[in-house]
Amino acid sequence: MDGQCQARTLDWHELAQNVSKDDVLVSMLPGSFHVQVAQLALDNQAHFVSSSYLSPQMHDLHQQALDKGLCLVNEVGLDPGIDHLLAHALVDDYRQSTVYNDNNHIEFRSFCGGLPAQENDFKYKFSWSPLGVLTALRSPAQWRENAQVKTNSKPWHAMRDYTVALSKEHTATFEAIPNRDSLPFISQYHFDPKWTVDTFIRGSLRLTGWSAAWKDIFSLVASAQGETGTAQLTAKSDELWQKYAFQEGEQDRVVLHVELLAKDPKTQQPVWRKSYAMDAFGNDQGSAMARLVSTTVSLAVEAVLEGHIVAGVSAAPDDAALVSQWLKYLNDHHDTIEHMNHLD
Repeated sequence: MDGQCQARTLDWHELAQNVSKDDVLVSMLPGSFHVQVAQLALDNQAHFVSSSYLSPQMHDLHQQALDKGLCLVNEVGLDPGIDHLLAHALVDDYRQSTVYNDNNHIEFRSFCGGLPAQENDFKYKFSWSPLGVLTALRSPAQWRENAQVKTNSKPWHAMRDYTVALSKEHTATFEAIPNRDSLPFISQYHFDPKWTVDTFIRGSLRLTGWSAAWKDIFSLVASAQGETGTAQLTAKSDELWQKYAFQEGEQDRVVLHVELLAKDPKTQQPVWRKSYAMDAFGNDQGSAMARLVSTTVSLAVEAVLEGHIVAGVSAAPDDAALVSQWLKYLNDHHDTIEHMNHLD
């Protein structure tokens, strides 16, 4: 069966019977299933890879994975995934710069959005079940801005216009909202604890006009409570999937922008500012979203099999050599990632 792919109904017992030592289980199931897949991998001496965010329950498997010498790799898709690679690259670049100073004030911004290539009245289209998007809107957001921790239980209330340089010649303005809790990523990106971090935010990009088009959706999300609320969101998800799912061959778009800025502590003037930007479109190789997520996942699988990722629970790699290798592969085989020095 080597080299072939079969689609089967998910049967946990059958799956367990077909997992062998040193296999790699790749989970693209809904997030609530990842820990079960990871535990199945551990029980069968296999590795695990997922593009989804690390959960506390996944963290709890770390010692078990260490003891067995197995890798449980998470956050190796697009966002989270490629954005992590770009953040690590920027931090490493800044540390090696001639203007590096522990006393500089730091601003970090990372925004990503999956968008329709052709705008529609809803200002959005879905690559998979809308329920995940609706559920994410229920997650409180936390970030750092103007040297203060900001929180909002309704992320759309923190929406702002966000203009990004997609290349040296082209800028574009989007609507942006904070995404989940940004603060744990300060340490994940290896910011020095001595740094003064004025701004640190990870968020989602949407087309201009999105907040107006989604006004009724926000009201539903805000009011949905308990089992009744879950049923309402599920029904709305089904409705949105029928109306706004990407059709076969329809072109999508992914915009990703990650920026690090260092300012003089006295003058507050920028002394170092660099960013990465990607503006990718669906093509004959597939949708931009699927292409970018699956490519990074495949790189993670190869890295696990080649022994380049250490045992235990981990997120996207932070090793400079591996980061550079993955970014080079993306540039060479798929989509150009623009690297810009804004102080040239």
